[in-house]
Amino acid sequence: MNKKTITGAGECGRRSILMLLGALDKNKFTGELMSYEGTFGVGYGVMKFNKIREDETKVDRIEELKKSLYKNKLNEKDPYVRLARESLTNYLTTGRELECIPNYVTNEMKGLKRGVFVSLKKEEELRGCIGTIFPVTDSIAEEILRNAIEAGINDPRFYRVEEQELMDIDFSVDVLTEPEPAIESELDPKKYGVIVRSNGKTGLLLPDLEGVDTVADQLSIALRKANIYSQDYTIEKFEVIRHMEE
Repeated sequence: MNKKTITGAGECGRRSILMLLGALDKNKFTGELMSYEGTFGVGYGVMKFNKIREDETKVDRIEELKKSLYKNKLNEKDPYVRLARESLTNYLTTGRELECIPNYVTNEMKGLKRGVFVSLKKEEELRGCIGTIFPVTDSIAEEILRNAIEAGINDPRFYRVEEQELMDIDFSVDVLTEPEPAIESELDPKKYGVIVRSNGKTGLLLPDLEGVDTVADQLSIALRKANIYSQDYTIEKFEVIRHMEE
């Protein structure tokens, strides 16, 4: 069940039930609903669980499933997110950057220069995001290598990522188009990212972010990120090609 579904449902008992199921692990049991009332729009239930016998733990199967999913991520078909994961993984396990570009990297990634953002999410919550509006290296591939490590260890909003977290982290890579001047009426937070500038300060917000549904929201967040409180600022818009793990 994803975060959007959970939030939309307004659930309040999910984590308690997960803890209960954990406590019941290694037991075969039956459940009996004793009563349920939902008279005020909130449900209240009483259940009884009866242990039948001891059973095998389900933790091992869950761990095996996680390892299988992680193995699939390591062999991700999309070369952009695969390179981002390999870059940060190698750095966290060896303390060094990758010494050569892997052979699955495409000619486009090696030949084009673009701004790139690498985002990390853990349990659907942001865990790190670092990027460049304009390229600072010689190729998209090098930009990904650099920014994946930066997102993992140098995002000032978060503690650095630890090696044991990698199994639970999802990577995405946004490749930016060239920014162009814009006015507020031309913006669309689902389609365009935005850059605001004023007196040497710059704020950027990527497009199609959860919870950013209006142009006003998008501009407000970008201005706040840049500590711009004046109404005298310029706007630029850009699009991204977003690469995500399956």
